[in-house]
Amino acid sequence: MPKKLGLLGKKIGMTRIYSEDGSAVAVTVIETGPCVVLQKKSVAKEGYDAIQVGFGSKKESRLNKPDTGHAKASGKGGFYHIKEFRVADPSQFEVGQAILVSDLFKVGDIIDVSGTVKGRGFQGVVRKYGFKGGGAAHGSMFHRAPGSIGCSAWPSRVIKGKRMPGHMGTNMITKKNVTIMDIRPEQNVLVVKGGVPGAKQGLLHIYTK
Repeated sequence: MPKKLGLLGKKIGMTRIYSEDGSAVAVTVIETGPCVVLQKKSVAKEGYDAIQVGFGSKKESRLNKPDTGHAKASGKGGFYHIKEFRVADPSQFEVGQAILVSDLFKVGDIIDVSGTVKGRGFQGVVRKYGFKGGGAAHGSMFHRAPGSIGCSAWPSRVIKGKRMPGHMGTNMITKKNVTIMDIRPEQNVLVVKGGVPGAKQGLLHIYTK
């Protein structure tokens, strides 16, 4: 598995900024970190090198006993979101350390952003996969159907993986090679070019390249 360090963030929404030549650029604003190191893992003990970080402070009254015990070492309380990042050398980090957006990223960096796509419910093949569909005339009797999905003789079954109507969205996808347009460390804000997966207030995983 590639050793790509990163941070957790929350999608605030989209807006625009203006470049030096005066053109408008669509951007996404992400609240990124701070992420607190909750645990360090090593090859000797767990079989791999990684750090576990928490994002989004949770009130003590909302923590159960296992969560309270797990977060005790960091001294920073509990968190709503916890994730591991593979690292080459976990000794560079300390339990309880807060990793800030300015510690990992700078303007102009290229990053990868993962998020959960908005749920679209049950959709047909035209919307889900972009099928062309049939003619729009009244006499066609074939508009948005998938068409033939198999043969009656051989193989006499529907091939596995056939693109069919079904649930659309709510899956995790990664947008690669996203450019950082601005960083505002005092607000823990990352401004990236274009859109990223997910709805407003959705959790994002931001990875270094």
